[in-house]
Amino acid sequence: MTRTIDIEALCAERGLRITDQRRVIARVLSESEDHPDVEKLHERAAAIDPHISIATVYRTVRLFEEAGILERHDFGDGRARYEPAPEAHHDHLIDVETGKVIEFVDPELEQLQRQIAEKLGYRLVDHRMELYGVALDRSRKD
Repeated sequence: MTRTIDIEALCAERGLRITDQRRVIARVLSESEDHPDVEKLHERAAAIDPHISIATVYRTVRLFEEAGILERHDFGDGRARYEPAPEAHHDHLIDVETGKVIEFVDPELEQLQRQIAEKLGYRLVDHRMELYGVALDRSRKD
């Protein structure tokens, strides 16, 4: 699932002051096709502007998260990982061996989740699903 969310534009919409370093971090996040942690964001941002400290990245990520621009995930690997707050709902499949995160949407699964909530006497208003697995070709023993 490829996303092109302009984080810098979202900052402007929400009235956040955008410094040069925040602009670099916003650009790195906007261009990320993975779910980077702060260390990976710092590495990418510092490649553009070597003066960006990891503390600046931490502060900026927290600011973006509080503004609803970023979504934080804990995929069980001990690292907070980030993605632009999605415009549309999606779920995640995490490869436990490589850490790769695959985004997916399955209409049948979405309907089943609504049905389960209704069966239990609820109207589903939100949910988050994370599946953890290993690639089939790596788990077979020949």
